[in-house]
Parts: sequence; C-alpha cells; structure tokens
Amino acid sequence: MEQNQAATAPRVVRGRNRIRTSESDADDVRAHIQRVALELFIEEGYDKTSLREIAEKLGVTKAALYYHFPTKDDIVNSLIEHRIAAIDALMEWAEAQPRTEQTRVEFVQRYFVLHDVAKHEHVIRFFERNQTLINTLPAGKLMKGQMERVFGFLMDPAESTVQQMRRAMAIFTIHAGHFLFRGRDDLSAQDRRDATLVVAEDLMRLAAEQP
Repeated sequence: MEQNQAATAPRVVRGRNRIRTSESDADDVRAHIQRVALELFIEEGYDKTSLREIAEKLGVTKAALYYHFPTKDDIVNSLIEHRIAAIDALMEWAEAQPRTEQTRVEFVQRYFVLHDVAKHEHVIRFFERNQTLINTLPAGKLMKGQMERVFGFLMDPAESTVQQMRRAMAIFTIHAGHFLFRGRDDLSAQDRRDATLVVAEDLMRLAAEQP
C-alpha cells in the first residue's frame, strides 16, 4: 500500500513564493504541507518546530506557507478535521444499519480500513504524543466527542463490563497496530496489518460469545 501511495502522490512544484502541485490543486498542496509538517512535528517535537522550519523543508518562503496555514495550530486543526470528516461518514453509515453483531463487526473492519493508510498512522502517532495540545484545540474537543460516539455505537450498557471493554479494546488495537511493531525487521507492514485486524476481530467475537 505504501508503494502505491508513493506512486500516486502528486508531484509538487516548489517556488520560493508559492507551493503548487503539477495540477495546481489546492487540496493537494494542503495535503503536502500537512505531510511535511507532521513529519517534523514527530521528529523534532511540536513545540520545537516553527513555521519557518516547515517552510524551509518545503523549499518556500514563510509567506507562501502562511497563505495556506497561518499558524501551526491551523495545520493540526486541519488534520483533526480531516479525521473527523472520515469518522463522521463512517458513523452515518453505521447509524443507518440495524445495530446487530454483524454490523458492529463490520464497523470495526471499516474503521480499520479508514486507518490503514500512512497518513493516519502518522496522525495517530502525533495525537498519542500530544494529548495536552489536542485537548486545548476546538477540533480536538470535537474529536473527543466523536470517539465517545464511536464507543457508544460499539458498547452496549446491557452487556457485562468485560464485554464492553473488549469492544473498546478492538478500537484501541487498531490504533496500537500502527506503531506497536515499528522497527521490527522480521515483520512486514502487511504482517502487522493482518495481525491487527485479526486481534480486533477476535476481541469482537469474544465480546459476543462470553458475557
């Protein structure tokens, strides 16, 4: 999957006073800025990364970057908003389905697919390392409420605490699966993805079978 993404990524044409893709697509430009900024936030730390450093990494002036994102918080908010939109679409699908065990398992599978891209892997790593920052941003508070909505769909108060915990851990397993085995030369990215989904599905199965 990583190779396919690299092959289809937009070619970015850099100039000191502007950032544009070969098709001049504003969405592609913003996505490219997000990727570069996110890499720096993870490598150097959010607080230690400045807009000037992001601009230098992009090969443009700070003014060119400022046109798209006036502050670092704006970059982070845009990442959160992208995730919120994706989860909202998933929740709209889920809430239109009968709330059966099969639907909940499919929800977990779709949630896995939603996160099974390189961009979300980096975003999740950033979120995990910057909880205090995320909690202070308006979009971060929306994301927290959205996750409560996700767990509200999966977890049935009529079930035992153990069952509810297993359903919640299915989601946390998907999050952890993105970085738990990073750096392991004996495991491919596909091995990690396969194991993540198997464990998430196992937790859902156990929740259904054992009160």
